[in-house]
Amino acid sequence: MENTKTVWNIDTTHSEINFKVKHMMISTVSGSFEKFDGKVETPNDDFKNGKFSFSAEINSVNTNNKDRDTHLKSDDFFGAEKNPQLTFKSRSFDGNKMVGDLTIKGVTQEITLDAEYNGTAVDPYGQTKAGFEFEGSISRKDFGLSWNAVTEAGSIVVSDKVKMIASLQFIKQ
Repeated sequence: MENTKTVWNIDTTHSEINFKVKHMMISTVSGSFEKFDGKVETPNDDFKNGKFSFSAEINSVNTNNKDRDTHLKSDDFFGAEKNPQLTFKSRSFDGNKMVGDLTIKGVTQEITLDAEYNGTAVDPYGQTKAGFEFEGSISRKDFGLSWNAVTEAGSIVVSDKVKMIASLQFIKQ
């Protein structure tokens, strides 16, 4: 007997992909990716053991500062010309933790994200939607995003640790 899988696609209108990084160790700079796509194939209603996949366009990075965004797209950081996307594919999902492979700038690392399933609801148009919050931290240097500078006082300009926060809504297909 064949297992039926339900496919859910990301509803980009109601989703956000954000990141935060410390600047000069005293303040936090936030950014987001404006263009992204993804889906989950799940064997059951609670999404456990679902296969999540995701990609974001590097050129859509937005930190509300054009010069900084241009620098982030350069080879000092994401190298958008040679590596136009970052991708994520899950290996396991138990309902609370998601383990998967994140690829940035051609480097793949296993990461673990905390997950919160916010439930499933039917919208006014009859579409079934499911909401999730994913959160985790990575070392940007693990992915070859190693540019840095030091202030006169000896402070690192950009921290190594990057916090990722994804608020995703999926539409049942």
